[in-house]
Amino acid sequence: MNHLRNILTISALSLFFTVKILAQTTAVTTQEIPGSKVSFKLALVPGGSFLMGSEPQQRNVKLDSFWMGTTEVGYDEFIIFYQKQYDSNTSANTAKPYSADAISRPTPQYIDYTYGMGKSGFPAVSMTQQAALRYCQWLYQKTGVFYRLPTEAEWEYACRYKIGSIAVGNWQLGAEVGDYAWFYDNSYEKYHELAQKKPNALGLYDMLGNVAEWTLDFYDENYLTTIQGDPAVNPWIEPTKRHSRTVKGGSYDSNAEECSCSFRKKSEAKWQARDPQIPKSKWWNPDSPFVGFRLVRPVKQPTAAEVEAFFAKAIKD
Repeated sequence: MNHLRNILTISALSLFFTVKILAQTTAVTTQEIPGSKVSFKLALVPGGSFLMGSEPQQRNVKLDSFWMGTTEVGYDEFIIFYQKQYDSNTSANTAKPYSADAISRPTPQYIDYTYGMGKSGFPAVSMTQQAALRYCQWLYQKTGVFYRLPTEAEWEYACRYKIGSIAVGNWQLGAEVGDYAWFYDNSYEKYHELAQKKPNALGLYDMLGNVAEWTLDFYDENYLTTIQGDPAVNPWIEPTKRHSRTVKGGSYDSNAEECSCSFRKKSEAKWQARDPQIPKSKWWNPDSPFVGFRLVRPVKQPTAAEVEAFFAKAIKD
């Protein structure tokens, strides 16, 4: 009897650890870009509630689960969209035929918007929010999987989830900021290769510093009082015009205090000051090499009609 009990105990433990290992391995997934050798990873961000913002003004927010890119979108991914010679008609989207010739792509850059800071292996930078969303739209056409920018709430939740062993509430790094972020004091005034600093507990790299990241929201100075509900459920302040959008995370050019989960920045038209085009490009911000973007993939995928409606609302050229 004891022998049988031992066997059952061992079997139960084996099952427990197998399930635990499977849970850990499925917490990160890989997306290949069809027709290329390029892929990227996403980490699962479990849904839940949190206090958004900084004391004394905070707001209870509740979010559904979503996948988030473990790094910012890299140059090697973005260039497949940007330059047609790297694309092909190969697609994993079974619902609709894909043609590389039919894609509207970013206009050629008249200067090197990276300013020599790095390309392959580095984050893609200097694109407008519209261009980042057009990339998401192209990725949907290539893969059949819906990707978008994170909302401001999703971005902050993923950032706050946990950093190392630091439980995140009203979170602000002190001397440890250099372990997680490239910022003004350690960056040598340039962005760096992806994933060179410590990730947070979800396996997300460079959430703070390196390059700041576009979010989906129209910028609202009074965001925490504008969003509705208690808790506010999956809030998104939809755009009504081209400017401005909320940017999160700080960058290589930021002070340490700007490398925090709650810090938010307003995009500005002057980021296109040196663009000679009239009207100015909907694709590029030559004066913002400190801005890139990160992808989100909802766990519950929308229908094709919902995807089309989303991009019609989100993209304001």
